Amino acid sequence: METMARKVWTLCVWLAGVTAAMEAGAASATTLAEDADTVCKGLVGGANAIKIDAATLQSPSQLAVAERGPTPSGRITPANPAFCKVLGHIEPVDPKAPPVKFEVNLPVEWNGRSVQYGGGGFNGVLITGLGLPPAYPFDRPSPLARGFVTYGTDSGHESKPGEPPQLFALNDEAFENFAHRAYKKVRDAAVVLMQSAYGKKPEKMYFMGSSEGGREGLTMAQRYPEDFDGIFARVPVINWVGLQHAGTRSGLVTMGEGWINPAQVKLVGDAVRAACDKADGSDDALVQDPVGCKAMFKVETLRCAAGKSGDQCLTDAQIKAIDTLHATYKFPFTLANGLDDYPGWGVSGEDTPPLGPTGGWMAWWLGAAPPAQPPAPNNGIAWIYGAGGIQYVFARDPKLDVTTYKVEDHKTRLLEVSSLMDSTDPDLSRFRARGGRLIMLEHMADYAQSPYAGIRYFESVERKLGKAETAEFARLYTAPGVDHVGSGAPANVDMLSALVDWVEKGTAPGDLEVTEQKVEAPSFAVTRAMPLCRWPAWPHYKSGPGTAAASFACAP
Repeated sequence: METMARKVWTLCVWLAGVTAAMEAGAASATTLAEDADTVCKGLVGGANAIKIDAATLQSPSQLAVAERGPTPSGRITPANPAFCKVLGHIEPVDPKAPPVKFEVNLPVEWNGRSVQYGGGGFNGVLITGLGLPPAYPFDRPSPLARGFVTYGTDSGHESKPGEPPQLFALNDEAFENFAHRAYKKVRDAAVVLMQSAYGKKPEKMYFMGSSEGGREGLTMAQRYPEDFDGIFARVPVINWVGLQHAGTRSGLVTMGEGWINPAQVKLVGDAVRAACDKADGSDDALVQDPVGCKAMFKVETLRCAAGKSGDQCLTDAQIKAIDTLHATYKFPFTLANGLDDYPGWGVSGEDTPPLGPTGGWMAWWLGAAPPAQPPAPNNGIAWIYGAGGIQYVFARDPKLDVTTYKVEDHKTRLLEVSSLMDSTDPDLSRFRARGGRLIMLEHMADYAQSPYAGIRYFESVERKLGKAETAEFARLYTAPGVDHVGSGAPANVDMLSALVDWVEKGTAPGDLEVTEQKVEAPSFAVTRAMPLCRWPAWPHYKSGPGTAAASFACAP
C-alpha cells in the first residue's frame, strides 16, 4: 500500500487539480442555458489531474425498450432531454495504475441538483448515468429528464473480455480507487463541471447505488459525510470481506456431491412456499415473512430415504451445502469495526429463474455446473466473484488453488482490505449533523449478498446513535421475494423523490409501496403491488386481491 507521505502527496495533487479547475470554471461568464453548444465544447481540456476528453451536445432522445437484457430495468433506455455529455478521466499517481474514467451529463435545463450513480460487481465498466437508477419505476422520467445532472465512473479500472474481473486489484492505487477514492474524486470533478457549465455549484447532491453501488453509497456517508445530501443504498454488498469469503465457502461445499440440480432447486423452493406462504394470511406464492420462515423451514424434511436419490429428495451432502449457505461464516480474528463474521443467507426465491445476475440459487450460488478452478462462465456468480477475490484480492496469487486457502495465512491482507472496503462503520453522526438523509433497501430473496448483513448494519447504527436519533435521518426497508436485481416480486419505487422530499421539504418517508411492472412501453403496466415496510415490519394480508398493496398492512 502507499506510504503516508505518498498518500499526502496524492491528496495534495488532487486538491491542486480541483482548485485549479474550479478557478478556470469560475472564469466562464456564459452558461449552458444561454449558449449550450459553445459552453459544452468549451469544457474540453483540463487542469492538472482532471482531464476532459470530450464534451458533446446531445439532442433529445426517445424512450427505447430492448427485447433482451440481463435485468428488467437494463432493457429500458429512458427518454432524455438535450444535454452536454462529458467524458473525462483523472490521471493516476502510479504510472502503472489506470486512470479514473467518468461521464457527467449536464442538462441544458438544470434544476440545481445532481445524482451520482453507483457501480456494480467489481466495476470496470463506465457508469454513464443515462439509465434508470436503482429500483426506479419504469414509467417515471429519468433523473436527467427531470433536470438532474447525472454522472458515474468506472471506479478506476477497465475490465477486458477474457480477464478475471478482479485482476486490477493487484495494483494498490487501482484497488484503493475501487474502494472509495474514485467516487470522491469524480464527485468533486462533477462539481467543477457544474460550476463551469452553469456558473454555480449544485444546491443539492444525491447518490443512488445498488449492490457494489450500495456499498459505495454507505462508504460516502461514512468517509465523506459532507459530500451528499441524500443517499439511497439498495442491497449494499456490506461487510465485503465477509461476503467474498462466505460466497467462496458456499461454493466449496457444492463441489462434487454437494451440487444441487435445477429440479432439486425447484423442490426446495416449493417446500419453502408450502411451509411459509400462508403465514401472512394469503395464498399468493410469496413469502412475506422470510425471517420467520427461516426459523420454520427445515431442509431435513427433504432428505432422501436410505439408499434413495433423485430429483425429489436431497442427499446428505446437498443438505450440508444448504445448511452451510444458511449458516454464519466466522473469522478467527476481528475485522474492521469489530466484526468477525458474515450472516448466512435466508430462505425464499431459491428457484427464481436465472438470467445473468437475475435469479436465485442457479444464478448466484449454484450456476449451471459445479464450481471449477479457475472459475468457469457457467459457475454461480458468487463463486466467480469469491474465488477470484481470494486469488487476486486477498492472497494476490492468481494461480492459487482456492481449496488450499487458509484465512489465517493472510490475516494482514484481510485487515488491510477490510479497512478499505467494509462500509460497516456505524458512526454516521457527522452525516446526520450536516443534514444528510439515508435510505437503505434490502431484498429478502437476495442470493448475491445476505440481506441480513445490511439489516445488522442498520441496527448497529441504531445502537450507536439511538433508535429515535437514527429515525431522524435514516430508513431501512425490506422487500419480500425480490432477488438481487429486482425480479421475483414487486420491487420498483421512486426513492429519488422520497429522498428529495425528505432532504428538501423535511417530509420523512413512512411505509411505501413497491410495484411489479411489465417491461412494455409506454404504459409499463403494474401487475402487482405490495407495501414496502420499514424494518422490522412486514406485509400482513387483510382482504381483497392479492395483487393490490391496499390488501396488506405493515406490522411486525
